[in-house]
Amino acid sequence: MDERAEPPVVELAGISKSFAGLTVLRDISFDVRPGEVHALLGENGAGKSTLIKILAGVHRADAGELRVDGKPASFSSPREAQQAGIATVYQELLLFPELTVAENIFLGHAPRRSWGGLDWETMRIRARELLDSLDSHDLDVDLRVGSLSVANRQRVEIAKALSWNARLVIMDEPTAALADADVKRLMDVVRRLRGQGVGIVYVSHRMAEIFALADRVTVLRDGALIGTRPIGEVDEKTLVSMMVGRSIEQLFPKGEAAIGRTMLELRNVSYSTTVQDISLSLHAGEILGIAGLVGSGRTELALTIFGITPATSGEILLDGKPVAIGGPGQARDLGIAYVPEDRGLQGLIRPQTVRENVSLAVLSRIAKASIVDLRREGALARDAIKRFGIRTRGPEQAVRQLSGGNQQKVVLAKWLATEPRILILDEPTRGIDVGAKAEVHALISGLAAQGLAILLISSELPEVLGMSDRILVMSGGRIAAAFDRAEATPDAVGAAMTRSGDSAEAA
Repeated sequence: MDERAEPPVVELAGISKSFAGLTVLRDISFDVRPGEVHALLGENGAGKSTLIKILAGVHRADAGELRVDGKPASFSSPREAQQAGIATVYQELLLFPELTVAENIFLGHAPRRSWGGLDWETMRIRARELLDSLDSHDLDVDLRVGSLSVANRQRVEIAKALSWNARLVIMDEPTAALADADVKRLMDVVRRLRGQGVGIVYVSHRMAEIFALADRVTVLRDGALIGTRPIGEVDEKTLVSMMVGRSIEQLFPKGEAAIGRTMLELRNVSYSTTVQDISLSLHAGEILGIAGLVGSGRTELALTIFGITPATSGEILLDGKPVAIGGPGQARDLGIAYVPEDRGLQGLIRPQTVRENVSLAVLSRIAKASIVDLRREGALARDAIKRFGIRTRGPEQAVRQLSGGNQQKVVLAKWLATEPRILILDEPTRGIDVGAKAEVHALISGLAAQGLAILLISSELPEVLGMSDRILVMSGGRIAAAFDRAEATPDAVGAAMTRSGDSAEAA
């Protein structure tokens, strides 16, 4: 970004904000220029959400000044911010599924005819023009939003932002729920907006996106401004250090664990067309990584091992003995635990407390005559909080109020309460910040050192490479390649992921 560029679209100077006596922002200064992507980074709880909500008119600062085009401004509502040209695209999209694309884009400010009625044709034409400006020619403005994919709904949300003549668009974790192909398309949309002179605040945990898109980056930590730097002056290691306040030589603290006996063995296991002829072995103390593109069969393999979609052919052996796993309850009783990829929908009951969630998988052990022993349940939760370093006000705090990383620790604690011997982890660090990732990785490494056999599924290649003793690559429901840790390079594993091939020999 040229330092001689136009003045900022928006400036925050000396902004502070507290809630119930707790200071969440202290003396923050931040600005965004026209045609600039300004990345905002920080761990969960660093103050990012509060800062963008002040920009968006959701909160008002306790101290400091907001300026738009160099002039002091004050917003008492999101509508006032929108009218000033500031629009926000939140991670949880604010669209109405029963309305059409055009109706959602112009909801609350639709064009009207001279006599006051809605001008439907003009609305459709203008919606079409906005989508075309985003290279979204394939989106029909008359489709109901509820019928669209997440990626297409997101493009509607961006068009909705632009319908207010937005000159600043705030994007909060825009790629968190997108597949790789949709991420690339969204990044193209961001570049197109930048080329049109729109300023963008881009909030993301994904470093690759930050370095691909950002012109400048600002890092917050514990409500304080750590620094603002041109993207060309920093690398990932520098940003990680700024975010977490300590030097992290590597994000993947893989310890050396003694590899023991074979705990789990699959022999030509299949389920429908999604898991085909899989043979593998998993040992005590081993982390076996499963890599592959979306749709390669990784999650489907986990579901089959855990009995959610029981194997239709082949053999599963535990400690060398064949077993039939017809459901998750049987898998749990056999010593298998499964941490699913969607912790919000599959791993937790988010409105319930930490105490209630930690005990979910062992209720039968701590209940008498269907009545839960609250004393034992509370002790279990307190032990989990201490053991896993869960940052919470206590066992009675609702899980939905925790950060993503701490929610993931609760899911881990829930399943480890079953005292498993085999732990299946599906996308264990998806959507959590870099500091929390390092903590979860350290927990995983420690569990392996205690003798657990761990199956690690991840779409993040650095995570698979950094944490695994061996790596299997899946493609089309089959194992396409196998690597020992020493030979598993990014190029070799990446190439195996992107080409289809014959099934590898039993791993």
